[in-house]
Amino acid sequence: MKRIIVTGGAGFIGSAVVRHLISRGGAQVLNLDKLTYAGNVASLAAVAGAPTYQFVQGDVCDRALVERVLGEFAPDAVMHLAAESHVDRSIDGPSAFIQTNIVGTATLLDATLAYWRTLPDSTRNAFRFLHISTDEVYGSLGATGLFSETTPYDPRSPYSASKAASDHLVMAWHHTYGLPVLITNCSNNYGPFHFPEKLIPLVILNALDGKPLPIYGKGDNVRDWLYVEDHAKALVRVLAHGVVGETYNVGGNNERTNLQVVEAICAALDRLQPQRRAELSIGSFQELITFVPDRPGHDKRYAIDATKLKTQLGWEAEENFDSGIVKTVHWYLNNAWWWQPIRQQKYAGQRLGNGK
Repeated sequence: MKRIIVTGGAGFIGSAVVRHLISRGGAQVLNLDKLTYAGNVASLAAVAGAPTYQFVQGDVCDRALVERVLGEFAPDAVMHLAAESHVDRSIDGPSAFIQTNIVGTATLLDATLAYWRTLPDSTRNAFRFLHISTDEVYGSLGATGLFSETTPYDPRSPYSASKAASDHLVMAWHHTYGLPVLITNCSNNYGPFHFPEKLIPLVILNALDGKPLPIYGKGDNVRDWLYVEDHAKALVRVLAHGVVGETYNVGGNNERTNLQVVEAICAALDRLQPQRRAELSIGSFQELITFVPDRPGHDKRYAIDATKLKTQLGWEAEENFDSGIVKTVHWYLNNAWWWQPIRQQKYAGQRLGNGK
């Protein structure tokens, strides 16, 4: 794949994909991003000057813009990551999720199909449209079991419902029109450049500020945690070697309750920030943990079976949770230049997703 459009490439996962593609070489990358609250060009500072990278600010719902970008850049592949992605925000304002995740995906698919039909046979056969989705489309697991690629969809939030709809649209464009598509469904990501309203960065930064560390309910909701750079590598592997029309689940095989996640962050900060603990007059950052009312429709457990991706394409996560969480804490301690403007200007740690 020599020329790749990445939609949503200024977001958390999208920027990791762009950085990975540029660093590994061999591809021209165009990043199409609307730059909503979660889009941040600072996440791409490491590649901003690369001759193989270009940025276009725009909305995937803008058909004319998408057509122009496709026509002028002439991609060999599209990696579609542009999405509204925070469950709490979908509870407070679902219409933005419907617009971007459903209408935007349909607009991008339609424009891509028109572009793909203009390609000569050899180029058309090699073209790929990779749609990046979430394990939340499968709903909620009990105490046992794993999500596989054949698990029936059962979304529970406006966010997951909008992503489920987008997955179905992608497959419809494949079966109806022949567009060569691939879909991935990933577990919870974490790592550098994660917007500070999500659990892990929120807890790190609240702890440094001496603020409460909020945990929904009893903290017993379980997630499978995937280091974002591992995810980026998986997506590139699927793009290059995945079978057209197939879905691949991407997981880290690192199940943790939310309470265990927060306790691991506190333990890392206890080791790395003893002076800050002393300033706050606490023996451990765990003393800041605060249990808050659960959010509406909170799924109990997610867990991914990534066997298909491992056995067919040879990918598996390199980072385990214990090593990855320490790397993540280190990154936030050393990169205040990135997160301080966000905390000051965009999101200061307030509760979202009350459903009121």
